[in-house]
Amino acid sequence: MEHSLVAVLGLGFLLGLKHATDADHVVAVTTFVSQERSLLRSCWIGLFWGTGHSLSLAVAGTLILLFKINLSERVTGWLELVVAVMLVGLGARVLYQLSSEKLKLHRHPHSHVPGKAPHIHWHLHASGKPDEHSGWLHLSLRPLVVGMVHGAAGTGALMLLVLSTIQSSVQALLYILIFGIGSIAGMLVVSTLLAVPLHWAARNVASGYRFVQAAAGVFSCVFGVWLAADILLTKV
Repeated sequence: MEHSLVAVLGLGFLLGLKHATDADHVVAVTTFVSQERSLLRSCWIGLFWGTGHSLSLAVAGTLILLFKINLSERVTGWLELVVAVMLVGLGARVLYQLSSEKLKLHRHPHSHVPGKAPHIHWHLHASGKPDEHSGWLHLSLRPLVVGMVHGAAGTGALMLLVLSTIQSSVQALLYILIFGIGSIAGMLVVSTLLAVPLHWAARNVASGYRFVQAAAGVFSCVFGVWLAADILLTKV
């Protein structure tokens, strides 16, 4: 029995890791990471997205297990629709911030290798004011909330899996906890993998980095619209 429980909990951790790589999750985190030029802050985003996701699952899962609530497919469909609308909003926010920045084209000496003679590069730089709300609290709040919304939308599918494999409420809650830890670890890895090439682009290709930001915003909007249309046609 103990070996069986360990196996189920281990599976929960692996599923949590995999769950973090779902397309809508990656798209949402990409919109945040694309706006950060710091590798550490990008990892922070993934950590707080995963934390918000896990908190939402834990709260919703506890309520469902205690009060034996059964979420219908229609209810989960509406929750997923909220996620789709949120993705459109996240993408639109990135595009709006890009459009509101004033670009300045200039050139200056630049050396790729220390000690080597510099050569001249043309660069595009944003001349807008820095974000007044760039502190750690503001950085973590939005990913935390977005993660919570994603967690709420995924509660129904998770509960079906838990209730079909685990009969004890205590074990089910433990499974949800392990699943959440797996989600946090998975999204931390995802955000890091996304941040590394973006961080390189931010340091070496200023105008190219803006293109990546714009692409992330457009893709988030398109994916959100596609997801909303699919949900409206099949679930709501």
